Amino acid sequence: MTEIDYYELLEVSRDADKSTIKKAYRKMAMKYHPDKNPGDHEAEESFKAVNEAYQVLSDEDKRSIYDRYGKAGLEGHGQRSSGFGAGGFDDLSSVFEDMFGSAFGGGGRSSRQRKSYNYNLDVAVEVQLEFNEAIFGCKKEIDYKYKTACKPCKGTGAKDGKLSTCKTCAGKGQVHSRQGFMTFAQTCPTCQGSGQAVNTSCKKCSGTGYDEVKDSFKVDIPEGVNDGMRIRVSNKGNIAPDGTRGDLYLQIAVNDDAHFVRHDDDIYYEAPIFFTQVALGGKLKIPGLRGELELDIPIGAKDKQQITFRGEGVKSVQGHGKGNLIVQIKIEYPKDINSEQKELLEKLQESFGVESKPHETSFEGMFDKVKKWFS
Repeated sequence: MTEIDYYELLEVSRDADKSTIKKAYRKMAMKYHPDKNPGDHEAEESFKAVNEAYQVLSDEDKRSIYDRYGKAGLEGHGQRSSGFGAGGFDDLSSVFEDMFGSAFGGGGRSSRQRKSYNYNLDVAVEVQLEFNEAIFGCKKEIDYKYKTACKPCKGTGAKDGKLSTCKTCAGKGQVHSRQGFMTFAQTCPTCQGSGQAVNTSCKKCSGTGYDEVKDSFKVDIPEGVNDGMRIRVSNKGNIAPDGTRGDLYLQIAVNDDAHFVRHDDDIYYEAPIFFTQVALGGKLKIPGLRGELELDIPIGAKDKQQITFRGEGVKSVQGHGKGNLIVQIKIEYPKDINSEQKELLEKLQESFGVESKPHETSFEGMFDKVKKWFS
């Protein structure tokens, strides 16, 4: 079985300091955490491996042994039964509280300060925008619901707010599993990390611990937002029993336009040009985002040739100026011609003389070459 290098697991160099290792661990643990990847066995295994790597590389003695002898060296030096080593399990817990505190209501607090309510404070709402609304900004009416703690149960979901110690985790808020010499911790699935469980549900909220309140307000959507962006509105989220309020996140979804295509801050537009106009060249009025633009068609322009109008695209929402408008030429040919048009085209072709038959000179050479193949 191939041994995975701990440094590669955390994506750090072999001379990385403790701070770099800890930052890398937090990033990888957040990525593979089971609560963020429910039912994903591969993510769970990666999470365990990342924990194992961190517990070794964060301990100076273990790291020294690992650098010299590898994983086998750790097992040969009595490390199998030592658990989480010098830092102990408390070190791992502090990392998880820092990372997942806000998501699970902990906010970096100790186990004695775990939240008693079972909902997140932040709220996300999708906001649908028309193409032009996203480009030029607009004012939108936002209708949504937020949660506020049920008063009789104080957000606990339990009758009169009385909770008992969770039997699954014995009040610790975490359940542990052992694999080899490593011990892994996960949020208790019964109490969701609070350490306390409901015996009798609150009748007012049916055990949810919250009431839902409808609300609406107007918000200014800034110019230049794009599909997939999020806008944070402070203090419009759910409300905790102590009055703390989360934020509302507006998830932007932008409808497509029938003619314009947006890529970041650039706008693309296909301009259909009749073949005679391409041959003659000239100027053509085309629609831009902010009004008419004059397209200078070069003589002999090619199909799909692009002409760029600098600064005529979308204003950057980050304040980096404006993007470009890129016009792509689409040469149109007549689907049918009458006898008069055919006669005119033939006269036009004849007027160019030899120039109208570039294929003849090219084909002559090819015919001669092919004949030699069979002579």
